[in-house]
Amino acid sequence: MSSDFLVEIGTEELPPTSLLDLSEAFRIAIVNRLTGLELNFGAVASFSSPRRLAVVVRELDPMTPGQEAIIWGPPKSVAFDQAGMPTRAAQAFAEKNNCPLAGLPEMVEHDGKQEKLCHRVSQPGQSTAALLGDIVSGALAALPIPKRMRWGTRREEFVRPVHWIIMLFGKDVVDAQIMGLPAGNRSRGHRFHAPDDIVIDSPASYCQQLKQAYVLADFDERRDLIRAGVDHAARQAGGHAVIDDDLLNEVTALNEWPVPLVGQFEPRFLDVPAEALISSMKSHQKYFHALDDSGKLMPIFITIANIESTDPDQVIRGNERVIRPRLSDAAFFYDTDRQTTLAERRELLRSVVFQAKLGSLFDKSERVANLSRALSGTTGADSALAYRAGQLSKSDLVSEMVGEFDDLQGTMGRYYAMHDGENPEVASALFEQYLPRFAGDAIPTTKTGITLAIADRLDTLVGIFGIGQPPSGSKDPFALRRASLGVLRIIIEHNIDIDLKAALKLALDQHTGVSTLADNTDKISKQVLTYILERFKARYDDENMPPEVFQSVAARQLSNPLDIHLRVLAVHTFNQLAEAEALAAANKRVSNILAKQTDLINRKDLNHSLLTEPAEQQLASILGTLTDVVSPLLQTRDYSTALKELAKLRAPVDQFFDEVMVMAEDPEVRLNRLALLQKLQDLFLNIADISLLVPAK
Repeated sequence: MSSDFLVEIGTEELPPTSLLDLSEAFRIAIVNRLTGLELNFGAVASFSSPRRLAVVVRELDPMTPGQEAIIWGPPKSVAFDQAGMPTRAAQAFAEKNNCPLAGLPEMVEHDGKQEKLCHRVSQPGQSTAALLGDIVSGALAALPIPKRMRWGTRREEFVRPVHWIIMLFGKDVVDAQIMGLPAGNRSRGHRFHAPDDIVIDSPASYCQQLKQAYVLADFDERRDLIRAGVDHAARQAGGHAVIDDDLLNEVTALNEWPVPLVGQFEPRFLDVPAEALISSMKSHQKYFHALDDSGKLMPIFITIANIESTDPDQVIRGNERVIRPRLSDAAFFYDTDRQTTLAERRELLRSVVFQAKLGSLFDKSERVANLSRALSGTTGADSALAYRAGQLSKSDLVSEMVGEFDDLQGTMGRYYAMHDGENPEVASALFEQYLPRFAGDAIPTTKTGITLAIADRLDTLVGIFGIGQPPSGSKDPFALRRASLGVLRIIIEHNIDIDLKAALKLALDQHTGVSTLADNTDKISKQVLTYILERFKARYDDENMPPEVFQSVAARQLSNPLDIHLRVLAVHTFNQLAEAEALAAANKRVSNILAKQTDLINRKDLNHSLLTEPAEQQLASILGTLTDVVSPLLQTRDYSTALKELAKLRAPVDQFFDEVMVMAEDPEVRLNRLALLQKLQDLFLNIADISLLVPAK
């Protein structure tokens, strides 16, 4: 009869930022091991709190299914002599497998190639309870823990010291040792509200018994409770809470019995940029902030206490005392930083290394400034503003505020630029240079910000590739993948008509002091261009486009991302037309023919007098008409309409291949027909190589 299974690993406080990942990985690892043993089971739930990882498996089979072992012996021709009597080989097989000699003739089976002796042995299933220790140990060993630790004199290693283990199969304790500890049925409740051991009666009662001991073991339940509590607390204070998902998960991982409390800070701190106050409250204290109806920061915070205090006001006052010096530091940094302009701070960048072979941050700001100015004609930005933004782009990195709160880079640059009296667009650009920071993030909106964002990323890309440190596997210390995706997004969403090959050449020209870059500009430019354009694949995969659509455009080896994108969209639309499959197949056929006859095609001019077959005359006529129709569409990059027009070729192309012998005996006729096919191919190649739309076999 099936029973529920519970495993709980009791530890010291687990890392809050990885608790959710560890919990899910533990659940998946156990499920995979149970599935590998062909055990049947019902729902599987994971539970986690600061001091525990747990999994409950419902209706788990008590035994693994029986197995039949098949043991093959010698071939029949070897096992029996001409008289049908067992040979020494057969006798050895029978002795080894404890089989009667008389029964060997009935044990002959075909293995798919020949007849052999075959002994089938039924093996009974194993007790699930006896396997659970290895299952849990294996699951724990497979957890994604970057650095494990030892504690005391033990040799076992885990993310944190382990202090208790629960393993219950039904109501019975599983006889196993995990992390050097015997499994039992005793858990521990809240560290202060219920510090004594709790005897867990069964897997079914696990959550309820812990709740009675002031522990909400269900992560999702705890998170929902915190979200609702923070929202309610903010509304009670007259505002609305801003709940960051990462902060919410971290706070959920820090608390077993969450109680939201509202504290206040002095309104004078609101003179400091809101982002600085929020960063201080969020990163140091794990507080949630609230906004008023106008979207301005309120002088309150919401903290989550891991205790149901009899005197919550005292807890609030304690948090207010803690946050005051934090906010005072932020105010001090802000006042101090404004005493030095961003332009004056540039000199400090000389002593900050960007990359050992690529110089200092000052060097980078110089390169970015020059590149921004060079790109401004393409992006439509004011060249003087673009150059100024590039010069100041890294100055806030040596400010006191960003030194304390590195997530404020760019944000403080904007504030300080405005304070210094810089052009508002330059100030905005200092913030926008880092956009987009992640998938789905906003992109720059000002011309100067767009230019600076592209220039900064291209400078990093050519520099890091140039010194031979491109991303490899999961290692991407300079976030070049994200930089490439950002460049593509900015270009496409702002319809910037830019040749990346030329832009990369401009970027490389700025690295005059690095010999490895100056001597290999063509090679590096090609590497970086290929790397950036390959990021298109991920973009189109996310949009569920067939990979061959992008491949058909990539075959044209273009270097203008906007132009590539427009072609891909057009080919994707074309690929859904009824005519697409036949035309793609025809183009593939044409490509194969022409590839084999390149030495025969010594002219591309079509001789209409040699077109004798009605089908080839019709094809030549419609090709001429469509060339005139499509040419202006290509000039305006209206590739969708162009391909829609070219779809009209399906019938005449099919008729041509049905009725015309391309490889005619007359060499002049043959060359002329090849030239006709060349014109057909060229017309499509003006947009993409649609022969690649034919699925690979």
